[in-house]
Amino acid sequence: METVGRYRLVRRIGAGSFATVWLGRDDDLDVDVAVKILADNWAGNDNVRNRFLAEARLMRRIRDPRVVRVYDIGSLPDGRPYFVMDHCDAGSLQDLRREPTDPATALHLCAEACRALAVVHRAQVVHRDVTPGNLLLDRSSGSLRVMLADLGVAKEMVEQAGATMTAGTPAYMAPEQATGDPLGPRSDLYAMACVTYAVLTGQPPFPVRSVQDLLRRPPGTMPPLLSPVLGTPPRLDEVLIAALSFDPALRPPSAEIMAEELDRAAAQLPMPERIQSTQVRPRLAGPLPDGQLPGGPPPHWPRSASIPPTPTSLPPTTHPSGISQVHGPLPVAEEDDTPLWQHWTLVGLIALLVFLGVIALTVVALG
Repeated sequence: METVGRYRLVRRIGAGSFATVWLGRDDDLDVDVAVKILADNWAGNDNVRNRFLAEARLMRRIRDPRVVRVYDIGSLPDGRPYFVMDHCDAGSLQDLRREPTDPATALHLCAEACRALAVVHRAQVVHRDVTPGNLLLDRSSGSLRVMLADLGVAKEMVEQAGATMTAGTPAYMAPEQATGDPLGPRSDLYAMACVTYAVLTGQPPFPVRSVQDLLRRPPGTMPPLLSPVLGTPPRLDEVLIAALSFDPALRPPSAEIMAEELDRAAAQLPMPERIQSTQVRPRLAGPLPDGQLPGGPPPHWPRSASIPPTPTSLPPTTHPSGISQVHGPLPVAEEDDTPLWQHWTLVGLIALLVFLGVIALTVVALG
C-alpha cells in the first residue's frame, strides 16, 4: 500500500490491534499528515468499525487547538475505513516520562494537558483513557503545545448513566472505571494525576498491570510523597493524593482547577534547562500509611471551584477558533500501560484453545 486516497504513505509510525497509523504526505497541500487505518482482522466487526468511525466523528466535532482533529475520512478499496489527522512533530508525554525532565517543565505541560481535558469535558465527553501516550506534543506553532488524542474509548457523558463497559489502561484507570460504575470528569482527573506522577518520576503511582491489581489496591494506599525527593511544594502532594482518592468527591472539582494547582506548583520551582540525560530520577520507595493525607485533611479547593454538573446538565460546548492541530505517533503500549481489552482478548484466546482441545479429545475418545 503506497497511497490512501490522495495521501502518500511514507512510513508506519504506530500500530495496535485495532488500527495502524501511518505518516503520510498530502502533496496537494504540501503538509505531513497522520493516517489511521482500521486493522484487517477487525474490518468485519461492526462494533469495532462503528467505534472507529465514532472516534473520527468525535475528533472532528470537537474543534479546539488543544484536541487533535480529523479533517478527512474515507474507505480503502477493501472497505476498511480510515481517517486523516494533522501530524504532531514532538512525540508525547510518554516520551517525556522516559527521560529526566525538570519538574517545573513537567508540571506546566501536565497543566496544559488538564486544560485539554477541560475542552472535552465541556463537550460532555469523558475520555476514559488518559495516558502519557495520548497526550501529544507539537512545535508547529513555534512553541511546545500539548494536545489530547485518541478518543477511541471516549463516551459522551449523556450516555454514561447506563454505561457499564470497562475500557482503558489499568495503570491510569480510575477505580470506578474498573468496577463499571458511572463515570464523570473526575474519573479523567484520577488518570491525569497518574500521568502527572509518571511524568515527574518516570513511572505511574501504582504498579497496576491489570484491572484485578487495581481492584485489590486498598483504598487508603497512596504512593510516596514527591516533595522530599523532588523539592516540589507540599501542596502538590496534597493535590495529587486527593486526585488519586477512591472517592471522586475528594478529587479536584474540575480540570481547570487542577490545571491551576499544577501551574501554581510549577511557578514555585526554578525553570532550568532540561536535566542531563545521564541523571537518574530519585528512587521513590514505600507507600504512605493507609488513609493518610500529607498535612492532614484533603486540600481546600478555591472558592470559585464548583462540583461538576451531572452528565445531562453540563454547559454547552464552546469552540474557540484556532488552527486544527492533531495526531502524531501512536504509542506502543509498555507492560504497565497495557490497555484492558488486550488482557481480555488473551483470556478469550486461551479459553477458545481449551474448548477446541476438549472437542478434539472427545472426538478421539468416541472414535
